[in-house]
Amino acid sequence: MNWYGYLISKNANVVNSNNIRFATESDYNINRFSKLLKNLNIDHNIEFDGKSFVITIKKKNLEELKDSIKIENKNIEVIEKNENKITIRGAFLGAGSINNPENNYHLEINLSNNINLIYIEKMLKSLDINCKKLEQENKYSIYLKDAEEISKLLALLGANNSVLKFEDIRVQKGMRGKVNRIVNCQTANLNKTLNASVEQIEAIRKLKSKNKFNLLDENLKEIANLRLENPDMPLVELGKLLKKPVGKSGVNYRLKKIIEIANEL
Repeated sequence: MNWYGYLISKNANVVNSNNIRFATESDYNINRFSKLLKNLNIDHNIEFDGKSFVITIKKKNLEELKDSIKIENKNIEVIEKNENKITIRGAFLGAGSINNPENNYHLEINLSNNINLIYIEKMLKSLDINCKKLEQENKYSIYLKDAEEISKLLALLGANNSVLKFEDIRVQKGMRGKVNRIVNCQTANLNKTLNASVEQIEAIRKLKSKNKFNLLDENLKEIANLRLENPDMPLVELGKLLKKPVGKSGVNYRLKKIIEIANEL
């Protein structure tokens, strides 16, 4: 049923009451479509108009097939569910595209009219593929932007090698994103620690410059001197250097107390 898909794609059109025309710039697509038609014993002509390869088929030849399509305004009869993915494959090969997943996730199939748009949408939903549709002027498109849905559709269409490449890039992007988030988080935490350390040191120096440092109790003086000696050290490590070690919260409390006292001067 691949040929169904080709003939409902945007690249196919009814030339007149007798002929149907499918055009593409891809020699792969034209050869594939021609092979499908030959396997079905459907007579057709292939031409090259200088830009595109064109296949012309007589409508009566299609209508003679048992599972034929009836193309009047290119409307298609309902196909059995188990043939849906084959039809979608043809539509995708006929006028579909997929973005480089390194940039963004986007798979699109362009259809010839609103009827075929709804038709393909129903097919995709019957295969549990979540898709969106776009109707704008003369453009009728089905598109997917979710990476999992794109991967699932490619697998259903039998594009196994493409699935492997797609998933490989997807995993790499995910890992890069995770690493970036971790680095950003660590950088933010480091900046926060450095900013806090600068504020603490400025407060201690202010107390010393105003000769108020010796008025602090022994616990505050001890942590203040340790901070001056270890400006980049985390609070947890500072707490371990005290004569009577305390945890992070204890160190934080003492340093905040020093800042409060300095701010009152």
